[in-house]
Amino acid sequence: MKSQILAIATFTASISFHQTVLAANSEHIRQLLATKQCQNCDLSGAGLVMADLSKANLQGANLSGANLSRANLSGANLAGADLSGASLFGVNLSGTQLTGAILMGADLRSTYLINADLTGVNLNGANLQGAYGIPLQIAKPEEFYAWGVAEAQKGNQQRALEYFNQAIALKSDYAGAYLARAVARYQLFDKQGAFQDAQAAEKLFTNQNDGDGIRTAQAFIKQLQTPQTARLDPGKPSFMDFFGSVTSLLLQFLPF
Repeated sequence: MKSQILAIATFTASISFHQTVLAANSEHIRQLLATKQCQNCDLSGAGLVMADLSKANLQGANLSGANLSRANLSGANLAGADLSGASLFGVNLSGTQLTGAILMGADLRSTYLINADLTGVNLNGANLQGAYGIPLQIAKPEEFYAWGVAEAQKGNQQRALEYFNQAIALKSDYAGAYLARAVARYQLFDKQGAFQDAQAAEKLFTNQNDGDGIRTAQAFIKQLQTPQTARLDPGKPSFMDFFGSVTSLLLQFLPF
């Protein structure tokens, strides 16, 4: 009997403690939304979808696992904040202070990072696919290349071009990125730019003794030099057929 009473008392106490924690979190959420001032607050797991938190002070706050999808955090102070595992899909982080923040495993897809301060940020396992304004120092050229190929496959050639530009800025002899950018430029009706990039790719592939790359770059150059009327001959492969083969080759240069 005593053991049953003890068990009930322990269970009741655990419920009361859990309710107290939830109440504290709710109070912090109310404080944040009312004042935009919530330093060192416990907002773990909070639902803040589409919240207007521009210029909010969240320095040192615990936002692990929080859902901030499409929220406005432009100009906010998130220095030292814990955002591990948080959903930041489509969030505006333009001009945000993120120095020393923890973003391990965070979902940063389609996030705006223009002018954000990411000094000392932990981004291990974070998903940056489709993010805008990714600083060069926080990603590898192979990652920019992979994001570019993914955007190109979705038909977002301008976004793809931007990623390929960043890959090349980090790795000037990245033959695959030059070839990929040539294809993107062609699809954006920049034939001259496409031709220049294809030539650069051919030269780099040659220096690197990459037979597949050399042959594909040369085939692309030949297609670019072929008059448009000749490409429309129904008895010959179309340029889009060739583009499909180029896309298949570009996938070979992915880092995984």
